[in-house]
Amino acid sequence: MDERTYFTYIVASRSHTLYIGITGDLRMRVYQHKEKLHPDGFAARYNCNRLVWFERFMCPGNAIKREKQLKGWSRAKKIALIEKSNPTCNDLSEGCYPKQPFPANNARTAGPSTPFGRSG
Repeated sequence: MDERTYFTYIVASRSHTLYIGITGDLRMRVYQHKEKLHPDGFAARYNCNRLVWFERFMCPGNAIKREKQLKGWSRAKKIALIEKSNPTCNDLSEGCYPKQPFPANNARTAGPSTPFGRSG
């Protein structure tokens, strides 16, 4: 039985540009955003590296559906969703990833999920 956890998440820049994505390893994915390991991507280009919202799913299909739903929402509705659980738009990943880089062989691939202590 597959016991993985999947996440739909929103990362934001300091100027509140939003990026919505899904992952099976939120901790690693946030690290990738912070370190700009995909330098040509939208999140890196607009410095979206602060985790401001996430939701857990047991089924990857449900995470994908949620991602598509959120991408169809207006910006105001996305901001309202974020502010409902994170009114000050704090970086929810603070303290949840190492200050030192992950080993090079793991930096670009997702491994087992490491759940965060708080849901979106």
